[in-house]
Parts: sequence; structure tokens; C-alpha cells
Amino acid sequence: MINKIASVAEAMAGIQDGATVLIGGFGTAGIPNELIDGLIVQGAKDLTVVNNNAGNAEVGLAALLQAGRVRKIICSFPRQADSQVFDGLYRAGKLELELVPQGNLAERIRAAGAGIGAFFCPTGFGTQLAGDRETREIDGKQYVLEYPIHADVALIKAETGDRWGNLVYRKAARNFGPVMAMAAQRTIATVHDIVELGTLDPETIVTPGIFVNKIVRIDRVATQAGGFKKAA
Repeated sequence: MINKIASVAEAMAGIQDGATVLIGGFGTAGIPNELIDGLIVQGAKDLTVVNNNAGNAEVGLAALLQAGRVRKIICSFPRQADSQVFDGLYRAGKLELELVPQGNLAERIRAAGAGIGAFFCPTGFGTQLAGDRETREIDGKQYVLEYPIHADVALIKAETGDRWGNLVYRKAARNFGPVMAMAAQRTIATVHDIVELGTLDPETIVTPGIFVNKIVRIDRVATQAGGFKKAA
């Protein structure tokens, strides 16, 4: 019987030092904080983390950075009002940053899941972000060669799942989850509700269970706003 339901500790087991970890979320929406906390407890280090931003305050991804477990972060929006953990580590030379435009980031992850070897994108041409990568003119427009981002593990947050790992999401919390699930060798998802097989309408399933290895049920907690300074 296929049963992918697990505890946080069981789901985190086996993540190796030096792993590339995709972490879903946009701002503070859809961040799998419980899995990030579990990764801190699990102890894997020297990680390359891929996320839209670089953490808020001192929780979730910021806590993982603060614990000294991350060697490199690949993201599109590292700095905001409450990104002090990232700022301190980066300025001290303790954290490597690869800055990627948001659309390029999403497409590089999607390309990994779709089996695309590389693709040309116009964003970044003529800027420092293009680096020394190959460029090409196509139909009179300049493009930069981009490579997919493959990962060892993806940590994502969904709304509802079943024991086979089929997932549906809640509104904006869906963000990077579906493409990340396809781009990793192993995907772990949190859900608020686990339902019986056949309960989910196949037409509404966004991430099929074939892309998910473990699901963890978590309680509902109100999402906190991120990127804002607290009132004095």
C-alpha cells in the first residue's frame, strides 16, 4: 500500500551535506516553515538553497541561514526591510549569492522538471546578470543562455493531499510549489488536510503524487506579513 504520510523527522532523514534544496514560497506565502525547522534539526550543512527571497526576520529560511547551514543562496529578491540575517552573512563573506531575475528563476526550475537542457531568455541581456554566458540574436532580439536548476530535494507547502501525495494548493501559496516538485529528485510537502483517496477531484490536482515522496500534516497558522519594519 502506497502511504507517503510521514513526520517531519522521517521526511527530513537522508538529506545530505552539500545538497541543493528548493524551498517554495513567495514572501511569506507558502513557506514550508515546519520543514525548514526540521532541516535545521536534521543537521545537513553546506547547502545550496533556492528560494524567491532570502528569508524574513529570524524564522524559517532566515533561521536556516542563521544556523550556518547554507553555503550559497540562489534567489531573485534577497534584500528587504527584515532581511538582516542575509545582509549580515553576505556582507561578512559567509554566504554566496546568485541573483536571478524572478521569471528566469521560475523558468530555470521549470526547465529542470521538463527535461529541457537549456533555453534562451532576453531578461538580463547587456547587464552584469548575464555574466559571460552565451548570447544569441533570434529574430532581431538578443537572448542569454540559461540553464535549468536541478535539486536534490524540494520543500514545499500545499493545502490538501492524500496518502499517494497528490496535492492541491491555496491561492497565492501555490507559487513555486508545482515547478519545484518536478525539479527535485525528492519532494517533501506539508499539507493542512489529508483526505481519503478519491476525495480530490482529479481535475483539481495540481501536483500529482508521482512527483511527491513524503507529505507531512501541519496545523493551520496565520501567515505573517514579511518585509516590513516593526512599529517603534
